[in-house]
Amino acid sequence: MGFVNVVHLLYLILLPWIFLNLHLRSASGERSTYIIHMDKSIMPRAFANHHHWYASTVDSLVTAGSTTSNGLQSTPKLLYTYDHVLHGFSAVLSTDELKKLRKSTPGFVSAYSDRTVTLDTTHTIEFLKLNPVSGLWPASDFEKDVIVGVIDSGVWPESASFKDDGMTEIPARWKGRCEEGQEFNTSMCNRKLIGARYFNKGVIAANPGVSLTMNSARDTDGHGTHTSSTVAGQHVEGASYFGYAKGTARGVAPRARVAMYKVLWDEGRYASDVLAGMDLAIADGVDVISISMGFDDVPLYEDPIAIASFAAMEKGVLVSSSAGNQGPLLGTLHNGIPWVLTIAAGTIDRSFSGTLTLGNGLTITGWTMFPASALVRDLPLLYNKTLSACNSSALLSEAPYGVIICDNVEYIYKQFHDIAASKVRAAIIISDDIEIFELGGGAWPAVVISPNHAKVVIDYAKTAHRPTATMKFQQTLLGTKPAPAAAFYTSRGPSRSYPGILKPDVMAPGSLVLAAWIPTSQAARIGNISLSSDYNMISGTSMACPHASGVAALLRGAHPEWSATAILSAMVTTANPCDNSFNPIRDNGLSFEIASPLAMGAGQIDPNRALDPGLIYDATPQDYVNLLCSMNFTSKQILTITRSNINYTCSYPTSDLNYPSFIALYNNKSITFVQKFQRIVTNVGDEITSYKAMVTAPKSSKVEVSPMTLAFKKKYEKLSYTLTIKYKSDKKGNVSFGSLTWVEDDGKHTARSPIVVSQEVTP
Repeated sequence: MGFVNVVHLLYLILLPWIFLNLHLRSASGERSTYIIHMDKSIMPRAFANHHHWYASTVDSLVTAGSTTSNGLQSTPKLLYTYDHVLHGFSAVLSTDELKKLRKSTPGFVSAYSDRTVTLDTTHTIEFLKLNPVSGLWPASDFEKDVIVGVIDSGVWPESASFKDDGMTEIPARWKGRCEEGQEFNTSMCNRKLIGARYFNKGVIAANPGVSLTMNSARDTDGHGTHTSSTVAGQHVEGASYFGYAKGTARGVAPRARVAMYKVLWDEGRYASDVLAGMDLAIADGVDVISISMGFDDVPLYEDPIAIASFAAMEKGVLVSSSAGNQGPLLGTLHNGIPWVLTIAAGTIDRSFSGTLTLGNGLTITGWTMFPASALVRDLPLLYNKTLSACNSSALLSEAPYGVIICDNVEYIYKQFHDIAASKVRAAIIISDDIEIFELGGGAWPAVVISPNHAKVVIDYAKTAHRPTATMKFQQTLLGTKPAPAAAFYTSRGPSRSYPGILKPDVMAPGSLVLAAWIPTSQAARIGNISLSSDYNMISGTSMACPHASGVAALLRGAHPEWSATAILSAMVTTANPCDNSFNPIRDNGLSFEIASPLAMGAGQIDPNRALDPGLIYDATPQDYVNLLCSMNFTSKQILTITRSNINYTCSYPTSDLNYPSFIALYNNKSITFVQKFQRIVTNVGDEITSYKAMVTAPKSSKVEVSPMTLAFKKKYEKLSYTLTIKYKSDKKGNVSFGSLTWVEDDGKHTARSPIVVSQEVTP
């Protein structure tokens, strides 16, 4: 999920429905929702289709006098049937009915409980160097016929970001529709927002008797409106967040079509609904799926996104997903799925500032996002050690009229809270807390200044006869350096679901991204007054994901012949590991150390370079099956993902997937290790060309590549190479990293793959 500006509200918002959910679950007795996987090839000929078979299967479980633990009459209930993302259904069953299903149903493969899902712009387009004259935008024909399916909390169709001005007719291949519901009719869709569906059977089954806040595809959270406008919003001039980040808002793929599949509700978020949304998105004919959420601590064969995205990959649909917001600890990433593009979050070269002018004429530029043009002019300036911790609203309420200086001794969001509660006129907060700069907030007139400026301000307040301060707000600075940096909150690899593939893949802008918002949800606060806005700035890998989804849509428009894996490869091998000061990207979560690929993947996405990557690493669905076959999964566990044991075999199991990155893991059982990787690259550049290997080995490791030169005689030719890494375990569990870059002889193309040596993580 994205972080709302006042991030501490998130827990308070979620808490009531968590308790409600727990109460209703206990009241509903032993019945729960289960997701059932079936072998469709076993379907008896007596049934016309899979839906009839699954419905009959559930009906067969009904027994006379079925009751719940509270004595109410109850029977098993079919919720959804699935045919694209998996073969099977979801149903409300008792434990006895589930046992009966397992034992006596032909074609039964597996079952598991429904589970909850974790939710994880004006200037970002320029930051990514997209422009209408050259590069990926014109090459993709402005992606006018590409359809992006967004799996999220719904959409606010009246937003200017979803107007269809200048859009061509909807592609004839589109099979979706606009579904009527509460405060939502079919006329609200158009040539931009071409589909809107909603899926609520899972949340209703988990909360019997619940009344949904908005029983339609309309967004009541803001998350879905924000993500969908980020990926493909129209040009909207004059957008801003209360005067900050003024400019033209637009999505990464502004001419692409949007189809919204609402699966997230104020009352809960369930896998059965997510699967139903993704199932229909594939059936409707989307080209890219953008999903800013994930399931934590589940194996691939029980991960709804892993299961659904395998089916999407088979059909050439790329699934772009968020890495999660649990950083900076290692192994916290979700969606570490080999056939999915996994996105980390980074900062933007933009800062929001206020100027502090002292009575002696000294002017300091600080940070603020106070959402108004407050009048703070020549007010008395106060520094008092009794008050300067700014952590007691009671003490601050007794402060003299004026501007108070707050020391760097307390969590900054608590200081903001106590300042606002005390009604202090304004404040200068001394802080270098990275959270405020990445998450925003500030519900009272205040300017945050660096500890480097603290002494001169405090000295002035102490020594001047009548010290005063003036503040100005609503200023935006562009081109700040260094940027990007890996966001402190972005979840880190290795992936616990499969650590043998390096995740995340790439990084995209995620901190304080401006995009469309809903007018019924708070966008900012002044004191205890909530403010609304048509555009909001929030942070999270949820915001990074749609940036990458938009680039994937552009690449699909430019290269309709590419597989989903080829698109992923192009984005990885052309990503930029350096910031705008031409130095390695830093990690805000690890004291500004050089960021490792476990935080940022291969680096910041570079859309224009991804258009023409030179080389790609491709893979077929069977290649992914070969990987699954090497993972000690049972045949039924593999079948839950592949849906078929006829089309695929386990004749050649291998953990060495043809992936555009490398990760070597160590444990405490040995000191030295050797790992060999086999890769195949396809020339998608010039007809006759040659590449040479350039290796930067991880610290204390030795890397050998053979051959060191790849000579292509024609376009689309495939050549193979091996990379062997000799490395050691590290007693402190440190991560080391380097890279392999294939450099074309004329320098036109380079294809870079990160190499990581990391300690193992346990599933």
